Amino acid sequence: MTAPITFGLSSEARNLHWLLTNLVEEVPGLLSVAVVSSDGLLLLSSDPGRNAEARQAQDDRLQGPRGSAADLATIVSGIGSLTVGAAKLMEFGGVKQTMVAMEEGSLFVMSISDGSLLGVHGAPDCDMSVVAYHMALFVGRAGHVLTPELRGELRRSLESEKEPESAGSHR
Repeated sequence: MTAPITFGLSSEARNLHWLLTNLVEEVPGLLSVAVVSSDGLLLLSSDPGRNAEARQAQDDRLQGPRGSAADLATIVSGIGSLTVGAAKLMEFGGVKQTMVAMEEGSLFVMSISDGSLLGVHGAPDCDMSVVAYHMALFVGRAGHVLTPELRGELRRSLESEKEPESAGSHR
């Protein structure tokens, strides 16, 4: 199922893709997921095509922020920066997790390592405690392998994924 996306990647990169896929498939109500580097660049994102069946029952307005992983990455990066600044100002230590509950969904942001962040956009009826638990599992498993080399590899793989999609449509 993940071979087309992970072909040619290192075992660490394939493991992170697997962890992200597992997070999306195991937790009900997740609409989109993004892993963002400390400089705000998207490293990994959930694949909307892979989760089409789960989303068929969702209203069209619940397809993530404008349906774009890049938009979610921008939002996650901004919220991460804001909360880190607030924590420094308040002298409360490092930020572990941020949760924003809205009328039509929730946004969760959790620190992974050295400034990298995991962002999750959930449906209004998602169980926040289940989401937080599974995010913590992801962070615990991914944090120690998210090295500068791996972040570079993930960025390059996202860039190469965009090229075939723009050449034609696929389902």
